[in-house]
Amino acid sequence: MEKILREALLKAVKSQGVEISSLEIEVPKEEGFGDLSTPVAMGLAKTLKKPPRKIAEDIVNSIENKVIFEKIDIAGSGFINFTFSKKYLCDELKELIKKQDDFLTEDIGKGKRVQIEFVSANPTGPLHLGHGRGAALGAALSNLLIEAGYDIEKEYYINDAGRQVKLLGMSVFAKYKQLLGKDYPFLEDGYKGDYIEDLAREFMKIRGYGDAENKDSLLEEITDFAYKKMLDEIKKDLEDFGVFFDSWQSERELYTLPISPHYKEGEWGGEIQKSEIENSIDELKNRGYIYEKDGAVWFKSTAFGDDKDRVVIKKEGDYTYFAPDIAYHRRKLKKGYDEIIDIWGADHHGYVPRMQSVFQALGYPRGHLRVLLVQMVTLLREGKPVQMSKRAGEFITLREVIDEIGADTIKFLFLTRRPDSHLEIDIEVAKAQSSENPVYYVQYAHARINSIFEKAKESSWLMAHGSWIDFNGELFNDEEMRIVKKLLLYPMIFKNAALAHEPHRITFYLQELAGMFHPYYHKYRVVSEDIELTKSRLALCAAIMIVLKHGLKILSVKAPERM
Repeated sequence: MEKILREALLKAVKSQGVEISSLEIEVPKEEGFGDLSTPVAMGLAKTLKKPPRKIAEDIVNSIENKVIFEKIDIAGSGFINFTFSKKYLCDELKELIKKQDDFLTEDIGKGKRVQIEFVSANPTGPLHLGHGRGAALGAALSNLLIEAGYDIEKEYYINDAGRQVKLLGMSVFAKYKQLLGKDYPFLEDGYKGDYIEDLAREFMKIRGYGDAENKDSLLEEITDFAYKKMLDEIKKDLEDFGVFFDSWQSERELYTLPISPHYKEGEWGGEIQKSEIENSIDELKNRGYIYEKDGAVWFKSTAFGDDKDRVVIKKEGDYTYFAPDIAYHRRKLKKGYDEIIDIWGADHHGYVPRMQSVFQALGYPRGHLRVLLVQMVTLLREGKPVQMSKRAGEFITLREVIDEIGADTIKFLFLTRRPDSHLEIDIEVAKAQSSENPVYYVQYAHARINSIFEKAKESSWLMAHGSWIDFNGELFNDEEMRIVKKLLLYPMIFKNAALAHEPHRITFYLQELAGMFHPYYHKYRVVSEDIELTKSRLALCAAIMIVLKHGLKILSVKAPERM
């Protein structure tokens, strides 16, 4: 629907010498205002120096393919309201059933390469709920953009260098010493939780119970063991959550010198004897954005609107956290992605301007990096906050929630709101098999429709009466036509969700569609002795099933056949 309307309107406006790059089309809140509406005439009034109502009349008069509309009205000061004909809507429904996913999606990406980096939690402890929300968003956004024609790479950035990993090693080291019976103090800011002792005991099984003479060597050994074990656990949790990555990028590699015999000088824009971090700082220096002050090395981010310049090398000679991040994003740029998307926790919002400043300093537009921020999640049980996890010590782990609620349910719930808004999830509601549980409500709609077709097969109705694809749309009542219109809106919802990078729009839509189907299911009998009516209702149910399945696929949520 949107495609035909867009083409018609663009053609009409161009005839008046105006180019429109985007067109606002909306679904009226009141059914009496038609199926789709556009305020384009009001937006063009200043440019065309005409009253918006006159522009609206000109647009309507220039639309050639009016046969698809039952009526076109001009309302208020220039809104154009379109009501489609029943025949057109039913013909489109037949196309949906015939083409399925090809009808529902549009190739807006045209093969553009996009990298999406998400989760990227420090391998210093189990994943928590916030990480899970970022994982659900990253996976759904990847699926959405792949369906929209983009070439997507999903990456996890492993923060396996720096203070946090060292702190993990020191925490496990202290617990290991204590298990050996040594009076060894535990770090005040060390990592807590049962998993630290679990790591120490597991290391003890491998290493034995003897104490090492060289403390530094033992600490390094424990640190390497501990973070790799935690990374393996993170990978397992993500796999069980249904989230997979194309690449895992180590931060440590950015500090090391290139050693591959196939390495070519200048491959990353630097010299072979320097690390990627050094090469990155050198490039920024050559571009005039690195300077020294008070014994430290600074990046001139204020040149691009940041509130202050940022230190990349401390006066003591150590890199700040910002230095490897510069190198990591420079590495992304060298791979030639058309867009780079990072999904971060909301507490990193202040980091966005400085990172975008790096892109500008390296010669790329600020918008080449898009950062999506994810707010934390509050877990409730019957309305009361859930206590902290004993295993993690400070938070509820994603694994605990997967085990109690299920991966599909928690993914869907994570995507019921904008990622930058706070989210509360009640465990008991999430486990309930009722309309209060949104994912159950949507999945149950799919399962119910599948059961309708199973019963039709069992009763030999399909064998006796043949295909329902040639259904008679004139038999649809008003309630059924409202569902038809909702189904045909999916391509527009899909396209807008992809353009806005907002997969939660799909979640909202699925809930609304399920909310229309369930009352219909209770009110009308689909398979009956009336052959033509049965065909029409089976066709409607088949279309609902197709759309539900596609939407759930984007969210990485199963579309069950039985529940």
